[in-house]
Amino acid sequence: MGGGLFNFLLVWMLVLALLCYCHKIGKLVDKGTTRLFAILPVICIFLLLPLDISIFNLRALSSFFLSWLASFKLLLFALDQGPLSPRPPLSLPLFIALACLPITIRQNPPPNFQELVTVNGNQDLEKLVNGEDNDTPSQELPKKGRISTPLKYFIKFLLLVSFGYLYTKEEYIHSKIILPVYVIHIYIGLEFILAMVGTLARAFLRVELEPQFDEPYLASSLQDFWGKRWNLMVTSVLRPAVFNPVKSIFSRFMTKKWTPLPAAMASFLVSGIMHELIFYHIGRRKPTWEVTGFFLLHGVCLTIEIVIKRELNCSWGLPRVVAAPLVVGFVVATAVWLFMPTVVRCKIDVEARMEIIAFINSVKGVYIYLKNVL
Repeated sequence: MGGGLFNFLLVWMLVLALLCYCHKIGKLVDKGTTRLFAILPVICIFLLLPLDISIFNLRALSSFFLSWLASFKLLLFALDQGPLSPRPPLSLPLFIALACLPITIRQNPPPNFQELVTVNGNQDLEKLVNGEDNDTPSQELPKKGRISTPLKYFIKFLLLVSFGYLYTKEEYIHSKIILPVYVIHIYIGLEFILAMVGTLARAFLRVELEPQFDEPYLASSLQDFWGKRWNLMVTSVLRPAVFNPVKSIFSRFMTKKWTPLPAAMASFLVSGIMHELIFYHIGRRKPTWEVTGFFLLHGVCLTIEIVIKRELNCSWGLPRVVAAPLVVGFVVATAVWLFMPTVVRCKIDVEARMEIIAFINSVKGVYIYLKNVL
């Protein structure tokens, strides 16, 4: 373990040095091809660095932060776009934090920051793809009915503890029950990890964690799920890095009405490939492309959903109490089919279960010790 931690620290010392280099390049070299070629070697290194980390959890987090977030943000920075290119330029500490962590500078958005969109015949299809359409009144969740944030985290913590108990009895439970449980486990675990990162960032850098999830289990459609509720931080990076350029390319061959569709499919494809890379870092096994198939399937289904809404001029939808279980059920079922086999093959589920069980055992040990002492 000690050697693994030392290696982890060496990797991140190199990351800090490379980000200092990129910050300096941003001051010396104008945006465009020259800056891109100067930063491209750093992006390539970030795609490989997680392989040098031996500790499972640290390798997984570093893969997400470096190979996905930092690489895409630096690519946008080379073109003078994205969160690393505000005006005035960022200080070095903020540049480093924003480059490799899921955070954004604390700021108060202007009153018109969010454009209100209505579903009508003149609605821009791009807003549908990006998930910017409003829910119908029947789907709105009253503020009085919303659960407070501390209570939501407490409930999710209890769920993790319950999952840990299930894992200890795994030999008595069918795998078709364990796998859906682990899909939910992944979501809750990510929320807790990112909440901790946000707390540290808030305390030391006065920056806020970018919204990562917005109660995806309440999604009223696939569009709502992927556009407004799931992994919003990655969506905010993919939009300028993939969606907008692909849309611009296809605008030469297609009408504006339909260009967002191939752009959305390209975004899902890139997301799938990046997931394959992260799983390769974690499990060090060659990809079988099932995960990419999962994202392409959802891209196709989302495209069909958008086309139907557009062509039928839908201004209504199923009540959330009906739509949410259908959407979440489809996501979980397809994840068990296409996503989870890679998780199992890389033994991510085994590692996570062992950590949950170890945590429960440590809590039991503390309880027994306190009981004996008192």
